[in-house]
Amino acid sequence: MALASVQLHTTGAGERVVMLSGDWTLTALRPVIGRSLKALKSVSADPTLKWDLRQIETLDSTGGLLIWRAWGGDRRSSTQFKKEHAAIFERIAAVPPVEAARWRPDLLAPLVFLGRRESRFFEHILAIVTLVGMLVLDAFYLLAHPRQFPWRELSATIYKAGAMAMPVTALVGFLIGVVLSFLTADTLKAYGAGVYIVNLLGISIIRELGPLLVAILLAGRSGSAMTAQIGVMRVTEEIDAMITMGISPISRLVLPKVIGMAIAMPLVSIWAITAALLGGAVAAKAQLGISVIYFLGSLPKAVAPDNLWIAGVKTLAFGMAIALISCHFGLRTKPNTESVSNSITTSVVAAITVVILLDAVFAIMFRNLGFD
Repeated sequence: MALASVQLHTTGAGERVVMLSGDWTLTALRPVIGRSLKALKSVSADPTLKWDLRQIETLDSTGGLLIWRAWGGDRRSSTQFKKEHAAIFERIAAVPPVEAARWRPDLLAPLVFLGRRESRFFEHILAIVTLVGMLVLDAFYLLAHPRQFPWRELSATIYKAGAMAMPVTALVGFLIGVVLSFLTADTLKAYGAGVYIVNLLGISIIRELGPLLVAILLAGRSGSAMTAQIGVMRVTEEIDAMITMGISPISRLVLPKVIGMAIAMPLVSIWAITAALLGGAVAAKAQLGISVIYFLGSLPKAVAPDNLWIAGVKTLAFGMAIALISCHFGLRTKPNTESVSNSITTSVVAAITVVILLDAVFAIMFRNLGFD
């Protein structure tokens, strides 16, 4: 097999001729295609050159197409080639040129994009509603067969989502209380209303910031862990093995997490609220001279009891929503590692978004309670 070559010669009559030789086939051109293209481009710019292809030993459609493109899609009139190669160039010349696709603005593209997003959104809503229905059915079954309830998974969820989250929630809650107290102390002091910092911090932390802060922290910490656990089980086909053995993954994996988060969230919220109020009391002592004992003793009078059960209802709903969304995206994970990371990211963002939406709904529902 002779390598393809491109040579430029000058005849005795002074004519400049491009001579091609060797094998111009796909197999022969594979290792030297870059060099051959460069050589063809260097000589094809001059239209006065004559081409001699009679030294080409073998030619196929790949080699002929390279030469044809070097000619600019038009056969050179002075070209000389073998008769058996003429048919190849005739077939290439018979193919109509492909016009480059022109970009045209699609005015309906934004509408199509929104429609697809809306379709996926309702698909997730339908899947979550289905998951809730399966949870209810499995819960009734386990009530009739309490010995089959996964108590270990429930206790593990409470421990991981509750006890293990206490240090970070206490630290963040304490710092939030300090920051809020420092930001509001100067303004209240300027109007001679420093004692009302107890009312301000008590209602804002107990009713709003405490439950919302804990929900966001646990959505990023415990929710992502739930999605990762179920997603990895999907990749390793453990969930398929459970179904094959007749074990419901809903009752074994999802139900304990939902109940565990519903139990752990209010308890962690009380812990974080206590730390935040303590931080606010320490900052109030430094800024306004209000003693910590007076601050804590004034809380029952400043904060109505309704705010406590409002916070409890919020944290209960937040915990169940986070667990449901995390398990939903974990179960929808595809059997590859990239899908696991995408599911974790999506579940955390969706859980935080749903928590904020629920908080807004509760704020509207309970707007007339807890301010007496």
